[in-house]
Amino acid sequence: MTTYDPNNIFAKILAGDIPSVKLYEDDDTLAFMDVMPQAPGHLLVIPKQGSRNLLDADPAVLSKLIPVVQKLANAVKDAFDADGVYVAQFNEAAAGQTVFHLHFHVIPRHDGLPLKPHTGGMENIDVLKANAEKIKAAL
Repeated sequence: MTTYDPNNIFAKILAGDIPSVKLYEDDDTLAFMDVMPQAPGHLLVIPKQGSRNLLDADPAVLSKLIPVVQKLANAVKDAFDADGVYVAQFNEAAAGQTVFHLHFHVIPRHDGLPLKPHTGGMENIDVLKANAEKIKAAL
């Protein structure tokens, strides 16, 4: 198994070396807006403890992370009046993982609206901040 790289982009966000639009933080987790959202309100939830993905994560870390994912899924559903919420988590490159720090995507979904590709240009920072405020208000 490949080991955790403490220089990945999410570790740098946790260290404050790379800016992010944070919307939730506690002792164990951080949630922030995805800079290339597949839908308005797309956010990421990560543990503060480093692990490559679900396969090597400490179960104690997962037990604190999953309730936050659930809490934010409910908040984003309310904030964006969504019909549903897509929660995605990838393990290793073959499964689509591109950042090797455990993370969950939480994306509000509306019937009939496709997701945008998770590539290309970054969203305007003011849009991300406004979306984060909507989610914070729903918490």
